[in-house]
Amino acid sequence: MSERVVLVGYGPVGARLLEGLLPAVRDGRIDLTVIGAETHDVYNRVLLAEYAVGRADRDGLDMGDRLVAEEAGVRFVLGMTVVGVDRDRRVVRLHDGIRIPYDRLVLATGARANVPTLAGLERAQRHRSARPGVPDQLDHGSAPLPRGVVALRDLTDAEHVRAAVSAGQRIVVLGAGVLGMELALAAAEAGAEVVVAYHSAAPMNRTLDENGGRVLAAAATAVGVEMMHHARAESIVQRYDDHGQAWFDGLVCADGKVLAGDLLVLSCGVAARTEVASLAGLAISSGVLVDGASRSWTDPDVFAIGDCAHVADPADAGADGRVPGGPSGLIGPGWRQADRLAELLSSGAALGAASAGPAAASTGPASAAASGVAGVVASISPIPVERPGVVMLKAEGIDVVAGGAVDADPFSHAPGCHGPQVTLWADPARGAYVKLVTVDGVLTGFVAVGMPRTGAELTLLFERGSELPADRSSLLRLDAPDAGMAVVADPFAADATVCWCNGVSAGAIREAVAAGEPTVACVKASTRAGTGCGGCVGRINELLTREAVPA
Repeated sequence: MSERVVLVGYGPVGARLLEGLLPAVRDGRIDLTVIGAETHDVYNRVLLAEYAVGRADRDGLDMGDRLVAEEAGVRFVLGMTVVGVDRDRRVVRLHDGIRIPYDRLVLATGARANVPTLAGLERAQRHRSARPGVPDQLDHGSAPLPRGVVALRDLTDAEHVRAAVSAGQRIVVLGAGVLGMELALAAAEAGAEVVVAYHSAAPMNRTLDENGGRVLAAAATAVGVEMMHHARAESIVQRYDDHGQAWFDGLVCADGKVLAGDLLVLSCGVAARTEVASLAGLAISSGVLVDGASRSWTDPDVFAIGDCAHVADPADAGADGRVPGGPSGLIGPGWRQADRLAELLSSGAALGAASAGPAAASTGPASAAASGVAGVVASISPIPVERPGVVMLKAEGIDVVAGGAVDADPFSHAPGCHGPQVTLWADPARGAYVKLVTVDGVLTGFVAVGMPRTGAELTLLFERGSELPADRSSLLRLDAPDAGMAVVADPFAADATVCWCNGVSAGAIREAVAAGEPTVACVKASTRAGTGCGGCVGRINELLTREAVPA
C-alpha cells in the first residue's frame, strides 16, 4: 500500500523534496499531495532581486517541472492554505473546508518578511500565532502593507520594484543585510536612485566586522548608493494621489530626518511561518523544532524542512524552554534537508520510527523543555554537521566574501598565546580590506572586501580547514597587478567547492563540460550549480573560460 505523504509548501525547498520523491511516486511506494498558497509554478525567491532590477527574466526564476510531476502521479492543490491539522486522525484541513488525509506530513511553509515596528505599519504586522486564512492574506496583519511598501518576498513585490527601477524612481531600502545591499547596488546600477537606511554603524553587520562593512559602505557610496548609518526609523509618511489613495512618501528617522522616496523596500529579516505547527500542538521555538532527520520533536509522523525548520537536539533545551539556534535562512541547508528527507521517506525508514499515534502535544518550547521535553518522540536523530557557511555579495564591481566568526579583537591575544589571533590589512582609500581569524594557524573566520583573488583563496582554505601560510602577507599578493606567485590552494582544484548551495565541485563542473555541456545553462541543468543564490555564476563562467583555453 502506498505511503500517503502530504507536503505543505511549494517553494524551492518543497520542490527539491518533490524531486527526490519522484522515483518512489512512480514506483507506487508514495502517494504525494502538494499544497501551495500560490498558484504559480515554483520559482527561486532568492533571485527575485535579480528579476526586480531586470537582470533576469521571469522564465529564469522557474524551478522544477510540474507537468513531469503530475505525469508521475503527484497531485497539486495550489491556491490553498492549510488552516488546521488533526494529528489524531492524520488529516489536514484547507481554508475551503477540504480535508486531506496523510500518513506522513511535511511542513515546508518557509518564512515571511519581518515588518518593523514603525508608525504607519502597525496594522501590517502579523503575530506569529495568528490563525492562517485565505492565501492572499497569508502574510498580512489586519491590513496589507501600505501602497508603495514591499518586502520583496514574492513575484508581486518584485513587479513593484521592477516598475520603480524602470522608471528611475527613488527607492528607500530599510535594512543593510546581504539581500538589502544586493538589491540596492543592483537597482542603482540599473538607474534607480537608492538610499539604504540601517541601524548599525556599518552594513552587513551580521556577516562582516565593522571595518569591513565601512569599506563596503564607501564602495556603495562611490557607485551612487546613499548609505545612512545609525538611521533609526520611527515612522513612514504618506501622500495622497488624485484618487485619494495613500502612498509611501518618506521614512522618518529618530533624528527627525525624512528619507523621501517613491518606494520603501523592507529588508529586515524573516521569521518562520509556524502558525500551522503551533495550532497542531507541535513544539516550536524560532521554527518548528525537528531533529537531524527533520522529524518533529513532538510527532514522529510530522517533518519540517527549510526556513520553517529549527533543527536542534532536545538535550540543548534550557530549563526556561529556550532552544538555541534557529532556521538557517539559507537555501543550501534547506536543500540538503530536503535531500535527506526524500531518501528517508523513499526508503520506508520513517515507518520504523512511527508510533501508534501522535506523541503528547507540546504547544511550545517552554512546555517541551521544562518538563523534561515532555511529548518529544523517543527516537531522536543526531544533528548533521553542516559545511561552514560562506557569504558572497552579488554585486557588479564590488567583491565581498566572508565566512565564520569574524568578531575577534585583533589585540586580545599576544603572539604565541592560545585562542583566536587576528591579521588585518586595510587600504580603505582603494576599497580593499582583509581580516583573518585563526586558531592554531587554521583559518576560522575571514572577511575580504575588494580583494577577489584573495577572497577566493581564503574561501577554499576556510572550507578545507587548512593552515594559513606563515607569511600572511603572501595572500595579499594574489590581487597585485604583477601577481605571479603560486597560490597556496587552487580555487579551481577538482575538490574545490564552486556552488555552495548545492555542494558542486570544480571537478563535477569539468565533468559536465567534458560531456558536452560547455555553457552555464547546461552546467546548471546537469549539476544544479548556480541554481541557488546565484553567487557562484561568475566562478562557473571563469571555470568555463579556463576549460576553453587549450593547455
